[in-house]
Amino acid sequence: MSEFMEGLNLTVLGVTIVFMVLSILAVVLYAVGWIERRLVEREKPAPSPAPTPSPVEKEDKPVIPPRDLAVITAAILAYTAEKASQLRPLPFKRKISDAWRLYGVQSQMEEVEDFNYEMGKW
Repeated sequence: MSEFMEGLNLTVLGVTIVFMVLSILAVVLYAVGWIERRLVEREKPAPSPAPTPSPVEKEDKPVIPPRDLAVITAAILAYTAEKASQLRPLPFKRKISDAWRLYGVQSQMEEVEDFNYEMGKW
């Protein structure tokens, strides 16, 4: 019974220490975030008054007619669809490892040996 109580005390002590360390880390991370937000707010410059727009020549953007835009989009989609159809997954066969089978056989042999040892047949 004393071994059980010792194990229980050790478990409670370990869990308590882990949660205390995690709590301390959470508080430190929260404090670092708070300090960082304060420093970023301090570094922001004061908002300057909005400048009045001066009459500047507007740059004429070339306008693409909707029909030409549709033709270009269709050509791009057809090209990408053709490229996608040319790509095909390469078939490969994965070699099944014998490690799991051998581990299973070994563990069964160990169980039989342990059973024979307990029965006194060894």
